[in-house]
Amino acid sequence: MGAHTQGRGPRRANGVREAEILGLLQRAEGALTPGEVAERLGGELTYSTVVTILTRMHTKDLLSRTPRGRAYAYAPVTDDAGFAARRMRTVLEERPDRKAVLARFADELSDTDAELLRQLLGPEQ
Repeated sequence: MGAHTQGRGPRRANGVREAEILGLLQRAEGALTPGEVAERLGGELTYSTVVTILTRMHTKDLLSRTPRGRAYAYAPVTDDAGFAARRMRTVLEERPDRKAVLARFADELSDTDAELLRQLLGPEQ
């Protein structure tokens, strides 16, 4: 078995492809159709593969989509910092002892990050 799929380039894990496409959409000036995404990827993926990946990412609530002509145009639902915050919140929500998780997180913050977090949380009441 070769490392190529139908001469279209090296195979990559789905998560890698999703990250690549998410980055492309985050850098775009606006929402892109699957054809525009495929074009910006340099023809590395077929149109149908791009549609499949975009649809999967929309199902995971990573992308919003709006009708444009006969296709949908896709855009990220948030920026990179927003996605990182969502991942952190998901991890927190999956643990039964939120207090312990938050305490461990706070204990491992650098002094600079701890001060920044204090500023973001606002003045003490």
